[in-house]
Amino acid sequence: MEYIVRKATLDDLPILLKFEQGLINAERPMDPTIKDGKISYYDISILIKEENSEVFVVEMKGEIVASGYAKIKGDRPYLKHKKQGYLGFMFVPEEHRGKGLNKLILDALLNWCKAKGIFEIRLDVYDVNIPAINAYRKAGFEKHMINMRLNIEDLDL
Repeated sequence: MEYIVRKATLDDLPILLKFEQGLINAERPMDPTIKDGKISYYDISILIKEENSEVFVVEMKGEIVASGYAKIKGDRPYLKHKKQGYLGFMFVPEEHRGKGLNKLILDALLNWCKAKGIFEIRLDVYDVNIPAINAYRKAGFEKHMINMRLNIEDLDL
């Protein structure tokens, strides 16, 4: 199967908005803090248009089958690096999973960051999303920080 990895365009927005809803639906069971109803994580059109971000897609026979973005962000002043590349919106529809498409997206995103002189790369993944964690580890990512939460609404304090 021949895959084409390319930068997304505004013409891709309808399918990317569907991908975003697919991602939200996949993550809702992992995160009790996500609102019910239709929500949006990203302004995808801005991510496509801005210089400090890039959205990539994988195309197969004219159909978009994977997505992801990288965004250059300033980082905390006490760190060795001044900026980081933040990755997100990695999505592959269920029927196309297991074909190495996320790796194609990751490679494109990492190459884009490197070409921009950004070498510190971060992403967030739910701790129960073992397939994603394994894919990111396979790509060289390591666990770094653990984000913890506590809802104290019904606690006696």
